[in-house]
Order: sequence, then C-alpha cells, then structure tokens
Amino acid sequence: MNLTIRQLQAFREVMRTGSVSEAAKILGRTQPAVSSMIAGLENELGVEMFKRQRGRLVKKPEAEYFLTEVDAILNHLSTTVRTMKEIGKLKKGRLRIACMPAASQFMIPRLIAKFLEDKPNINVSLMMRTSAVIEEWLTSQQFDVGLAETPPLNHALHTKIFNLKCLCALRSDDPLSSKKVITAKDLSNLPLATLNEGHPNKLATEDAFRKEKSILNQRFEVRNFQPALKLVEEKLCYCICDPMSASGYLDNQGGFTKLLFKPFEPYVGLSVSILQPAHRPPSLLAEMFVDKLTEELNKLIEQYG
Repeated sequence: MNLTIRQLQAFREVMRTGSVSEAAKILGRTQPAVSSMIAGLENELGVEMFKRQRGRLVKKPEAEYFLTEVDAILNHLSTTVRTMKEIGKLKKGRLRIACMPAASQFMIPRLIAKFLEDKPNINVSLMMRTSAVIEEWLTSQQFDVGLAETPPLNHALHTKIFNLKCLCALRSDDPLSSKKVITAKDLSNLPLATLNEGHPNKLATEDAFRKEKSILNQRFEVRNFQPALKLVEEKLCYCICDPMSASGYLDNQGGFTKLLFKPFEPYVGLSVSILQPAHRPPSLLAEMFVDKLTEELNKLIEQYG
C-alpha cells in the first residue's frame, strides 16, 4: 500500500467541494496534480470512487465510506502533529524520575517545582526507591532519569558521577559547635546514628574512625539520614551525613534550625550518579531536567566541598 497523505488530503477536499478545481485552490495545487492524485488513489485501492459525467465528478457510495476513514486518519494525524510540536516546545509530555531517599523528600521535589514553573502541562512521576532498585528500573528503561548511589559499571546505563563530601550534624548548642571542623577523634566513643551495615557511607565512616584510631559508637542504625537528623535534634547522637540530606533538612526548617552541619575529617564521601538508559535516546524533557539536576549537585559540591 503506497497511499500518501497528499492523496488523502486531495480526496477529502474533492469530496467536500465536489470539484477538482476548488480542491486544487484550497490545497494550493494545480488541477491536473489533484486529478492525478485522485486517479493514483483509485488505482492503489482498486476501487473507483467517482463517476465522471459531463466533466463533473459524481461520488460513489464507496467514496462516502472511505471519506469517514480518511477523516479519522487525517484528524488523528493533525492531533499527533500538534502534540509533537507541543512536546518539542516542552509544553506537553511526561517525565519519569526515580530517586534515592536522601534527595527524594526535599531536594528533588524543590527542583521539580522550579523546573515546572513555565510548563503547566508536563506530568511527572517521582518514585523513591533504594539505589539498587533504581538501577534496575533505569536498566530496563522504565524511567527517564534516576538519582542513586553510583552503581558498578553497567553498559545499559549512562552514568554521570558526583562525589559528595559528607558533613557532621550536631546541635547548635553542642560543646563542639564552635569548632570549624569536626574530626573522628572529636566524636570518639560519642553516640552516632549511622546507616545500615554494609552501606558505603557506613563503611567509609568506619574507615575514617579506624584511620584516626577512634572508637565508633553506633547507637542508632537507620535506613536514611532524615530520621537520624531528628535524633540529633533530640540530643541523642551525632551523625555523619551527605550534603543532600543536610541541604534538605535546612530547607525544611525555613531558616530556624537546631542543627549545624560542619566539615568532617578524615574525608567520608558518598558517590552518587545521575542515571539514564544507554540504549534509548533521552527526551528533550529528560535532557533539560538532567542539566538542572547537574547544576544542583555541582552547587552542593561547591557549597560543602
């Protein structure tokens, strides 16, 4: 089947006007060109649509049926073209984001809100999961963008890596609050809230205390740092947390906070990555959001070192 859109448009205008010459004027084509398109359409379908009587075209019943189908095809095409133009101008579309807990409560929602300020018809799916699940989702192309702890090399993913320097969370009235830098020796044998056993942050924290010959006193074990920061507020412990959690906490406090976030030594890092499917080109929306997320993570690195 080799029907063209122009043939369908010519057919519809001939049906509407009852005249090849009128159809030609509407379409901006010559009369012979329109006649040729109608003849080609009839030949391709193997059905005569019109009777030629005394220089006039008389519609046959088959033409009336075909007009209904042609209208549906061209109307659907027109709607699709409009939608694609809106997508191209970022006025319509859907963005699917998977996010690790540290950034899901404040940083990413705030970034999405800013990103959508001039995009009222863009829909967003935002799902919080563990980094391992996010890696699976992006590998299977279920989501457009993921923010997770950096996974092992995966050829199914585009990975943009950011190395974040962790901070010490403590109360503003704590005896250590006057120090510019908090060290493992400062916290030796003092109660800490840490992430679960085997987590890269927990392993890095243990290593930092070991290097300084300090005692890591894990009083609380948590899945993410938000509850840990609440425990710090209640004077129950200290916490070595990532800057995304720190920034989110400060944003949520609206300028009034019981906590300070101080540089911590030795270095405890957290490697996070923006993930995208490697075997599918990103949408314009996804590209723009990744640019904004990249800016946000670079700001954190500049702010906290």
